[in-house]
Amino acid sequence: MMMDVSRSRRRALTVMSAAVGLAALPGMPAFLSKPARSDTPARKVVGEMRRYRIRPDDTLVDIARTERLGFVEVKAANPGVDVWLPEVGSEILLPERRLLPDAPQRGIVINLCEMCLYYYRNEGAPPMVFALGVGREGRGTPMGNTSIVRKAEHPAWYPPASIRAERPELPGMVPPGPENPLGTRALYLGWPAYLIHGTSMPLGVGRRVSAGCIRMYNEDVEHIFPMVPVGTAVAVVDQEVKIAWLDDGELYVEVSPSQEQADQIEVSGYFEPVMPDDLVDRVLEAAGAQAGRLDWAAVENAGRQRRGYPIRITL
Repeated sequence: MMMDVSRSRRRALTVMSAAVGLAALPGMPAFLSKPARSDTPARKVVGEMRRYRIRPDDTLVDIARTERLGFVEVKAANPGVDVWLPEVGSEILLPERRLLPDAPQRGIVINLCEMCLYYYRNEGAPPMVFALGVGREGRGTPMGNTSIVRKAEHPAWYPPASIRAERPELPGMVPPGPENPLGTRALYLGWPAYLIHGTSMPLGVGRRVSAGCIRMYNEDVEHIFPMVPVGTAVAVVDQEVKIAWLDDGELYVEVSPSQEQADQIEVSGYFEPVMPDDLVDRVLEAAGAQAGRLDWAAVENAGRQRRGYPIRITL
């Protein structure tokens, strides 16, 4: 299948593909043997991929919950696996290796399409990573910069007017307890009515089903709650594509399903394989003098398949 790129990008592909053959010739300049140095932060990746062997009665939904991952990310990483009847004894991938978002590595960084929270507790240390539930279509979680303005253990929930208009049967206040949608902990953002909180519906983590707030598994929000001080910076981004040179001297790209494709996964278990518009340009920019080493088949597969974990794209 041909890449859906513009004519100028196709010319770039032709030039770069030809350079692949040149890279094998004797006397090739040394700058083609190692990636160019970058001014980006030293830490570019976190975690490791894991495998999980399917047991009787397992479903991808149950596995995601047990492993504290999100359903959409587990399904995207294993597109050929049946959600409800995975083959017993087969192995699936748990996508726990991630390239870090392009954002300041401090405080909390949330990547909406990835439905993932990164908490940089200590400078220079790897971030803690947690699955999230985010806002559904029409009630999307906002993007931008804010901070934690207050914290609450076992919070009460006061349904906003917009939600009570949809569900007039709701009381003015839901007390703490197992039916409280905020779960056991809440971190209130500088944006009025938006919170990072636990949940009474853990199967909503890793999905776009909230009214805009950011859901975590109760055990995860309880874990970070004492570590996150009031005033902690929070950056919310929506980065489908992440690209980085790693320490093995190879270039990697990680492409996540868009928020719209996540909705398609919810409905059918699959999504329309559309390449990110700027993927080719961004790969060429990141490769720089190493563009002759690019594996364009790997680039196209990563862009269309959107597995949500790092894929090596250099030969």
